[in-house]
Amino acid sequence: MNAYQIYINGQWCDSSSGKSFDSLNPYTGESWASIPQCNASDVDAAVEAANTAFMSEAWRDLTATARGKMVKKFGQVLLDNAEKLATIEVRDNGKLYTEVINQCRYMTEWFGYFGGLADKVEGAVPPIDKPKVLNYTRYEPLGVCACITPWNSPLLLLAWKLAPALAAGNTVVIKPSEYTSASTLELAKLSELAGFPPGVINVVTGYSAEVGEPLVSHKKVRKVAFTGGEEGGRNVNISAAADFKKVTLELGGKSANIVFDDADLDQAVDGAISGIFAASGQTCIAGSRLLLQDTIHDKFLERLIDISRIAKLGDPMSQDTQIAPIANELQYKKILKYIDIAKTEGAECVLGGDTASVEGKHKGLFVLPTIFANVDNSMRIAQEEVFGPVLSVIRFKDEDQAISIANDVDYGLAAGVWTKSLNRAINISEQLQAGTVWVNTYRSTSYTSPFGGYKSSGLGRENGQQAIKEYLQVKSVWLHTGEATKNPYARR
Repeated sequence: MNAYQIYINGQWCDSSSGKSFDSLNPYTGESWASIPQCNASDVDAAVEAANTAFMSEAWRDLTATARGKMVKKFGQVLLDNAEKLATIEVRDNGKLYTEVINQCRYMTEWFGYFGGLADKVEGAVPPIDKPKVLNYTRYEPLGVCACITPWNSPLLLLAWKLAPALAAGNTVVIKPSEYTSASTLELAKLSELAGFPPGVINVVTGYSAEVGEPLVSHKKVRKVAFTGGEEGGRNVNISAAADFKKVTLELGGKSANIVFDDADLDQAVDGAISGIFAASGQTCIAGSRLLLQDTIHDKFLERLIDISRIAKLGDPMSQDTQIAPIANELQYKKILKYIDIAKTEGAECVLGGDTASVEGKHKGLFVLPTIFANVDNSMRIAQEEVFGPVLSVIRFKDEDQAISIANDVDYGLAAGVWTKSLNRAINISEQLQAGTVWVNTYRSTSYTSPFGGYKSSGLGRENGQQAIKEYLQVKSVWLHTGEATKNPYARR
């Protein structure tokens, strides 16, 4: 069994409690790593280290260009070690290696992009309405940033936070999910090769109550970037508000994937499968509500069922596997609970709806690809995030009804539209209450394009040029170039 340590101030150490917990392989059910169980004392040590590093000459006095080069070097180091990182992440969360390796190779682009952006964030010289005054603005880093990541894509979603935070000149304390801590600790090891001063990057591991809450509430943390569920995000926002911390929250979704009768149906079927069954449905942008126009409903559903029923479940490291296990037992039980709820509500289970056994691996947490038809949008299965391979199929008549159904949820993270009509694509996209709308594709993201949610799906944006400003604050500087004022008691 691999025994990990936490990373504070450039040093590897045990948790102050001396306690640890096991990380389980969701495919085999076996314990494979020991993870430190930290507490508030470890959090305080990590934050203090990050704060000291933030104020140190070694980090503070770096030019933006030099800092950007360091961030880009880190990206190259991660690319060189992508296979190792991907293998560890699969062992931790059971996700398909074919997807994770692509994510690990792709995440280097975030460090290249934001490293290149580090010396391109410019202030301004406003034409001030006062005589003999020069006014200019500058962007400055916030200080210590807390990066809290989920278990479904821990490394990629960490890159979304870490790259802009470092490029902006901040220091970070990372708290990965207790289910998937190992890959983040391996990433911390690699950060040393990029040349970051001690304390710039720190990692503490453990549970939300013992680590996450003290981290978010710590007075020296000035920014919290969180990806996770709605409840966790709400708690983070409430706690951060006490000290007026900046927050970025990427939360849950109940995304509508809308197929019109003029769509390329073969393309749309592939998009529907990718939207819900890729990553075993364990993604916030899952197209978990499939809206089908009534004129193509039956034909489309039949084709979707035929393809989905032959999906291969198995070893996530195998190139042939299409459906991997659920990442942890708690989520596994939650998905099964929602399947039961859907059946109780009267939804028609036309595919799956049960657990699955994979030959030779009886402990694997597998759920069959599941499709419910005749779903009413008021059902819990259509309103609440399942975070698993469970699809709700909803019939609609026209554009107005499709928009009404799509927007009739508390979430607004993403949506898909399938049509050959450019006018329809633009019209629907403008009316959907979602931070991302895909047309004739699904589940694409990029370091160049902002990502975030409407409504209960979160606050702020990750990725794109806008993201780096989430980690900066603006200072206005006034230089008086004239003579002393004649009346110091009057406003200038």
